[in-house]
Amino acid sequence: MSLFDRPPTRYAIYYVPPPGPFARWGAEWLGWDAEAGCRLSHPLSTDALVAPARKYGFHATLKAPFRLVGPPEDLEAAVNDLAHRLSPVFPGALGLARLGTFLALVPQGDTRALNDLAGQVVAFLDPFRAPLTEAEIAHRKPERLTPKQRLLLDRWGYPKVMEEFRFHMTLTGPCDLAPEALAPHLEPVLPDPFTVDSLCLMGEGEDGMFRLIRRYPLSRSP
Repeated sequence: MSLFDRPPTRYAIYYVPPPGPFARWGAEWLGWDAEAGCRLSHPLSTDALVAPARKYGFHATLKAPFRLVGPPEDLEAAVNDLAHRLSPVFPGALGLARLGTFLALVPQGDTRALNDLAGQVVAFLDPFRAPLTEAEIAHRKPERLTPKQRLLLDRWGYPKVMEEFRFHMTLTGPCDLAPEALAPHLEPVLPDPFTVDSLCLMGEGEDGMFRLIRRYPLSRSP
């Protein structure tokens, strides 16, 4: 059964952890299960702490949300094709970190293969991205971007791609919470080893919430 009453307003390619304790923890922490398409109680967090991150679900962005050019079936076929061309990557254990004003999980090992994978996702699927509107450009606050980030925004529709990319799984909005405060709740469910072994095609519903459309395993042998 589809999780959408109408076609998604935007699409994205994310890493979303497979079903299990880690995925369940993230969904409950944010209060949104993108795979089931439903809200959840979040006993460990608060609305104020996680609201900016909730709509996207527990994920790491590989290709940021975009409006679609062409039929959805063509995009799905392209993601499937790309997944067959890519191998799983193993970027080390995940650890808590502060990225600017928010908390996130980031890999602790060598991320070069992961960065390369993300770059291939961005480039391979870019023909399906509609050009940015003036409103979408303004939403990215181009006046705050570096010259390089502004070039990336113009070329790829998002400023934190290619050499500016950093894999992260957002846990909060802006906050003063110390990473150590989350560690006791999170460490028991962290995957070991951590593997990025699929691409997840996501869609944004009319309610603004992102839902999983399909998971595509990375099937090329290393």
